[in-house]
Amino acid sequence: MDGCGGSTLFPLHRCKTIHLVRHAQGIHNVEGDKNYKAYMSPEYFDAHLTQLGWQQVDNLRKHVHACELLKKVDLVITSPLLRTMQTAVGVFGGEGYTDRMDVIPLMAANAGNSGRPAISSLNSPPIIAVELCREHLGVHPCDKRRRISEYQYLFPAIDFSLIESDEDLLWKANIRETQQELAERGRNFLNWLWTRKEKEIAIVTHSGFLFHTLKEFGKDCNPLMRKEICKHGRSLKITNWWLKFESSLILLMVTQPPIKFQAATTILNSVQTLATKMQLTGKERQKILKFCEL
Repeated sequence: MDGCGGSTLFPLHRCKTIHLVRHAQGIHNVEGDKNYKAYMSPEYFDAHLTQLGWQQVDNLRKHVHACELLKKVDLVITSPLLRTMQTAVGVFGGEGYTDRMDVIPLMAANAGNSGRPAISSLNSPPIIAVELCREHLGVHPCDKRRRISEYQYLFPAIDFSLIESDEDLLWKANIRETQQELAERGRNFLNWLWTRKEKEIAIVTHSGFLFHTLKEFGKDCNPLMRKEICKHGRSLKITNWWLKFESSLILLMVTQPPIKFQAATTILNSVQTLATKMQLTGKERQKILKFCEL
């Protein structure tokens, strides 16, 4: 496309569709938004969702069902922290769980002090926990995970098989992962993602991980798109930014290696909205629309 600085179009059969979801509001976000030092408090170890956070989950769930996204998603990947797993099962899980031998719950009742009933795994896409998409590692207790054996009790139907250690060996009390290391981890995650057979994947993760990963890959995007996907903030402000776009949030097409984020990024799952935002000419708009029909 003209003026896109080297952007290229790829046919859909060479792409994956990725739905990025930043977790809903956690208890650490409430104070952390007022005072960043609050993230250092041991009180917020592996922070769970607030009641507002659960309301945000419910709203996003309604949209996922209304637009039938749940039928399209082949796989949900979640960071193995309490707030992300609560968001993942709340948005993409089944209805209320009823005790039966052939179906296990995605989430046990009141998991993580949620005050919520158990959530069924029936008619839900598979959900797997992956360490690579965790939040910025180290120093902040809210970003330290529990033992996997504890999570397996709280989230029986989440697949933890890709996590090698029961204990959290990645989080260090006195060493904070650098931004460069986090961006590299994001790159490794996306390269691993390409090895998956699934074509449409939802990823439930964190603002820091998303910001540094998208910033790294946003270098290949149109300047307007780069500005949009590289926005950053803290706690509820960022949560609302992601959730107000409702589930497509940012919809990305990931091409086979070397991975790039292309001009197929869209808001509200609307290519035409994107084309308008980028002020594309009629000819350029038709190229995008024709591409998405392949």
